[in-house]
Amino acid sequence: MHESEGSGGESLIILQSLLCLLREKNLLTRADIEELCDRVSTVAKHADCAPFPCSEKLATAAADEMARIGSHIGNRYGGKHRKGAYTPHN
Repeated sequence: MHESEGSGGESLIILQSLLCLLREKNLLTRADIEELCDRVSTVAKHADCAPFPCSEKLATAAADEMARIGSHIGNRYGGKHRKGAYTPHN
């Protein structure tokens, strides 16, 4: 990792690996991952009034990354979508 990537890079790798492991062991469903994507996206849309202080730019980047992770996990491990329409976030 380059110094310019900051300390968040290590955390991201750990969390990505954890989400994959939890999905692999069926502790998280595809629907759970989709719900998590939506929650992160909601925080990004309302960063100014989120329960935990965050930067709108960082929250939007997190939502984009969560959508990417969700798409990867969905393609790799499959599973049922949540009830209702699911639209990946871009």
